[in-house]
Amino acid sequence: MTLLHVFDMDGTLLTGTTASLEVARRVGTLPQLRELEDRFAAGTLDTRGFSAELRRLWGDLTAEQVAAAYRGAAWMAGIAEVCADIRARGEHSAVITMSPDFFARHLLELGFDEVVASRFPPLPFTGPLEPADVLTPEDKVRLTDGLLAARGLTRGDCVAYGDSMSDAPLFRHLSHTVAVNADHHLADLAALDYRGTDLWEAYRLARTLLPA
Repeated sequence: MTLLHVFDMDGTLLTGTTASLEVARRVGTLPQLRELEDRFAAGTLDTRGFSAELRRLWGDLTAEQVAAAYRGAAWMAGIAEVCADIRARGEHSAVITMSPDFFARHLLELGFDEVVASRFPPLPFTGPLEPADVLTPEDKVRLTDGLLAARGLTRGDCVAYGDSMSDAPLFRHLSHTVAVNADHHLADLAALDYRGTDLWEAYRLARTLLPA
């Protein structure tokens, strides 16, 4: 039997922060980013509108700045060890995030098999952002089902790890789910609830959901 492990990034692999916050902190646009987050929380911006504003805000963003933001971010301990254990068992790992691909794709360096994120033009931005390339919470379900089908797996062969209501559609779709430092809204949907900063511990907890 093989399995697919699907991880959220912001607030899950990243602890108490997001990719956008880390980039904004690096390039000095935190006030503008906070304003965008307030608009998103108020419902006046959806994920596509938020991403379009990021494209405008960071018109001069470079790959070097993004790499520095990635390296300086607060990550869960044990990510590489979890990826290595999943691979050693013949299982598969993926990150699905609505955050920009120019940040998320660095996670491939830690051993994830797949990283799927909102697609932005190459840095520094010279082309337009296509709205259809920006992921939504519902896309997490579609993409997970696609990854499962490509491997001949079913929903029962998948474990999802997430922290926020953007993960709720996927958590409602699957039975094996782990809330990672989540608020009660997602924790109430999850099969298990983990609190801490070590992904290995969350992963070890997740394995209790699975056949020996």
